[in-house]
Amino acid sequence: MPESLPPGLVLRERYAIRQLLARGGMGSIYLAEDQRLPGRQCAIKEVEHDVGLSDTLLGESRAQFFREASVLARLDHPNLPKVSDYFFEGPRDYLVMDFVPGQDLKSLIDQAAMRGRRLDYADVLLWSDQILDALAYLHGQEPPVVHRDIKPSNLKLTPSGLIKLVDFGLVKTMAPDDMTVTVIQGRGTALYTPLEQYGGDTGHTDPRTDIFSLGATLYHLFTGRPPTEAKQRVRRPEALAPPRQLCPDLPAHVEAAVLWALALHPDARPPDIEHLRDALRPAASGVLTILPERWRRRWATAGQVDQGLAIAAVALLALAMVVSFA
Repeated sequence: MPESLPPGLVLRERYAIRQLLARGGMGSIYLAEDQRLPGRQCAIKEVEHDVGLSDTLLGESRAQFFREASVLARLDHPNLPKVSDYFFEGPRDYLVMDFVPGQDLKSLIDQAAMRGRRLDYADVLLWSDQILDALAYLHGQEPPVVHRDIKPSNLKLTPSGLIKLVDFGLVKTMAPDDMTVTVIQGRGTALYTPLEQYGGDTGHTDPRTDIFSLGATLYHLFTGRPPTEAKQRVRRPEALAPPRQLCPDLPAHVEAAVLWALALHPDARPPDIEHLRDALRPAASGVLTILPERWRRRWATAGQVDQGLAIAAVALLALAMVVSFA
């Protein structure tokens, strides 16, 4: 494991290291201050290359890192931290991005469990809509960008209530020939990883890979319990408890949407993020089927904000229709 950078060290004559935020097998993430813009804090992701690499392989690996970093630097979305710089010093590559304050969702799950509770599923639904927005943006790039490591600990809730997808460690871009290039070698986190990702870079991953990981993340957020690993479900399909068995107040259509996203085969999952978004919204009831199409579309939009208010609005609209017909 690489040695951590000491506080006070200045990288590129600009970024003063303040503290270590996280550490893994291939590098670390640091909190730093941008000395050119006093008061601006940033997160710096460090990638340590294998010291045994030949000069040729190191050059290829570094070119790959910069190629992918340039893709990330072009991304601009409120639910993604902005990448502002990338560089290398010695055997290490660095990616500079916005520092995101707040707690990650895994911490919130753990805190609720310590109180003998689960997270409020209505809060989770509001967070999920922001995550869906971020993934729709990533998957809508040309070529699409697939995250490959969506999990509660990579999602931060800021003090303003904004959700940020914070870790780009396993991002891949999908080139027109369907080949993929990886920023950092890795396979994600087992609890949230679909079967096709276990092939590493030889496995075929596409946007439906992120849909599975998001389904696994939502399962954990709704139930307070992580889902059974995909490999275990191959042998024992019944090992994955239905979400409503663990969270009885969860709406049935939400449970169905989560289980759809968690299908083992990619073809059995929602084909894209918008299909999953529609499945998570309130299911059409009998009264909705008699409303004009423009009102049904308004219901779908209202489902993102407040389900209770939307139900009341639909009831009033239906009453108005009955009165006018009378």
